[in-house]
Amino acid sequence: MAGSSVKVSVEALQEHQIQEVTLDGQEIYVQQLSMSENLTKLAHKIDFFKDESDGKGKPASEGEKEVAEDKQLAPFMPSLWPWDTVRNHLKCGLTEMSVLLDVLNLVKEKQYLVADPASQDTPDTRPAVQLLAKKKSLVAASSVLLSGAERLKKSHCEASKKTNDFHTELSTLRKIWRLKKVSTNIVGDLSYRSAGSRFWQGGSFEVRKSVEGEQAETEGEGGAARATSLEVTVPSELEGVAYIQVEVKTVPDMMDLTSSALKMPPGLSAVPTNAYWQSKLESAQNVLFCKELFAQLAREAVQVKSATPHMVIGNQIITNVFPGHQLSIVLCHYTGKEKRVPPSNTKLEHNHVLEHSLHQLLHEVHHRNVRIDAPHPVNATYGMTKRRRIAGPAALTRQDMIHMADSESLLSQIIKQTKHAVLRIRCMHVIDQMAVSIQDPQITAHWGCLNSALQSSVRIFITSAGYESLNTLSRTSIVLLIGVDTIRVVMKDGRTCQLSFEDKELQDLLLWQIAQHHTSVVQQIDN
Repeated sequence: MAGSSVKVSVEALQEHQIQEVTLDGQEIYVQQLSMSENLTKLAHKIDFFKDESDGKGKPASEGEKEVAEDKQLAPFMPSLWPWDTVRNHLKCGLTEMSVLLDVLNLVKEKQYLVADPASQDTPDTRPAVQLLAKKKSLVAASSVLLSGAERLKKSHCEASKKTNDFHTELSTLRKIWRLKKVSTNIVGDLSYRSAGSRFWQGGSFEVRKSVEGEQAETEGEGGAARATSLEVTVPSELEGVAYIQVEVKTVPDMMDLTSSALKMPPGLSAVPTNAYWQSKLESAQNVLFCKELFAQLAREAVQVKSATPHMVIGNQIITNVFPGHQLSIVLCHYTGKEKRVPPSNTKLEHNHVLEHSLHQLLHEVHHRNVRIDAPHPVNATYGMTKRRRIAGPAALTRQDMIHMADSESLLSQIIKQTKHAVLRIRCMHVIDQMAVSIQDPQITAHWGCLNSALQSSVRIFITSAGYESLNTLSRTSIVLLIGVDTIRVVMKDGRTCQLSFEDKELQDLLLWQIAQHHTSVVQQIDN
């Protein structure tokens, strides 16, 4: 028995088995098992269902044979007590009698738990009682709602009182504007430098706490009075209100361009001294933006060389877009200290679309200054565009590289948009005048709704009243593609021609198309 037992080693050997030897001679070892894993592995080698006497052979002596027979017969020996069976029967009978006694006690005395259904009162079906119950329920619900509303009102009043605190308002100001502490003062920044602006003028403002007992009622948004515990001080050059006035007007041929007078709109007024700090800062930032925009346009007007020279006179830029049409860009800044000019009878024709375009163009310049193209690959020159990166593989010429490096100025872009707007209005007037003056044939124009800032389209139909049902050839259609200073015409048969900005050329083209339309209608009638 001792010689055939399995030897179990609880502690694993401190050796690593080699799992694989690579081609370069490196040996890969098998991770060593822990003590629990090693014990489990050895335990799986033991067959607990195997009888040890099976593989041992027969006993060598008679004594060993008798011992083995005694071990096999021992579990089947009967009990040595003769009354054992009687005791077992009596025990079973006692158990049955006890169960029978419990059943009889439950039947006789009924001392047990019964789940009987609970009786419910029948609801009262009288309508008056139901109405009274509903009324009580509504009164209880309304009292709960009123108490909640009172608590909300009290909390709102407490919150409004807390907003007048200096630190609370300073925290609100810090969420909107950039602030920093310089020595004992709190200084903010109004400029667009974080957005990509490179304007020389700064936009610093100072924040200070209001004097105790002098928390004046400031005029907030919508004219409502608001109490504030802090004051902001903006630079004197950023006080007041400002905007860029863009005006396109017709001037006589012999008129001196420098005689254009500035007209201040009557609705422009300075920011009141008791205005809320948010209104003051927004107005000052708008003044700074308008000054940056006008400074950029004035610098480009002086530097850019064009066929028609641009004039910069004070806070006004004057240029000619077409013969007889003048573009005027004026920086209007009103601080309240200027002398009021009596309003003139002439109407101020301010072009809001071009003003909005100027704001968009400056925002695009800021965006390009901040959003620089990432290098590709990472070791390439920083800031190089994709077109410049592929200039070598694409074999671009020196002229192509020069055109690629040239960027269009803001003034040239706004002049192009102004030319397109003037040319579109000219075409509209010519088409309307001819449609009114010529009764037969009828001229209808369909303007495209999807246009760009430099191109728009209109389709013109020429039809004769009463002859629409003859043939599709009795209707003449042309398409005008209005560009910056030219008009591209697409005829009915697909031919194209180019017109200049002169009104006479478009008028002659329409008269020619009307004559051709009359000829085609007569031919259809003869056929």
